[in-house]
Amino acid sequence: QGMGLLLSLVLLPATQSCGHPYFPPLVSRVVGGEDTRPHSWPWQISLQYSRNGAWGHTCGGTLIATNWVLTAAHCISKSNTYRVVLGKQNLKQEELGLSLPLVPNSNVCFSNDIALIKLAEHVVPSETIQPACLPPAGELLPQGFPCYVTGWGRLWTNGPISDDLQQALLPIVDYATCSQPAWWGSMVRKTMVCAGGDGVTSACNGDSGGPLNCYHGDVWQVFGIVSFGSAEGCNTLNKPTVFTRVSAFIDWIHKILYTTASHS
Repeated sequence: QGMGLLLSLVLLPATQSCGHPYFPPLVSRVVGGEDTRPHSWPWQISLQYSRNGAWGHTCGGTLIATNWVLTAAHCISKSNTYRVVLGKQNLKQEELGLSLPLVPNSNVCFSNDIALIKLAEHVVPSETIQPACLPPAGELLPQGFPCYVTGWGRLWTNGPISDDLQQALLPIVDYATCSQPAWWGSMVRKTMVCAGGDGVTSACNGDSGGPLNCYHGDVWQVFGIVSFGSAEGCNTLNKPTVFTRVSAFIDWIHKILYTTASHS
């Protein structure tokens, strides 16, 4: 019975078990970032590392099963000790939340900037902590489809890290557009997805590893993992934020989760 429960959580069907926050996000078509409704993105996590005896936020990430988090490979270094903080809105305030250490030897694919990190124990889904839905394998979204990036990253280029979780509208930029020479050119691969690029709104330092949330199929799906942006600044025209496209790695994700579940 316990194994059946674990596998059902790993599968994450598009039901109330994922993609339907208890506190629905207050999304708008307003350009520019804004504070999120508290706990409206309950799969958002803060990946933190220890430095000089204190924990500090370094990247975002997404809870995709009760003991697995999806983030960017470039967020992980073997020389650091990490923890995952779940159920938080403000990283500075003392509030209900959960901090868990990671199991060593995370599954990292550096060439594709994607990593799966296993938590030391299972979390119990609640009003403020819930796994994300994943998109179907191979799924693409059309040009201009409205998605939202979330994170505690810098509020502007070289600006301060945000204390409160932020959200920003980033419409999808299709591969044909994003791979044009005046945009990202050959730096963008078909296993990536671009969003934004209006010169006003983008992800920024500290958002790396976090989700690109798209409401599709009547649920919120995590369609991308924040990977990189322009060296010229966070909000550069025709340089949309580039994400690892989650739908390109569904088989890889399932293989790791299923293999681990069958041997646990």
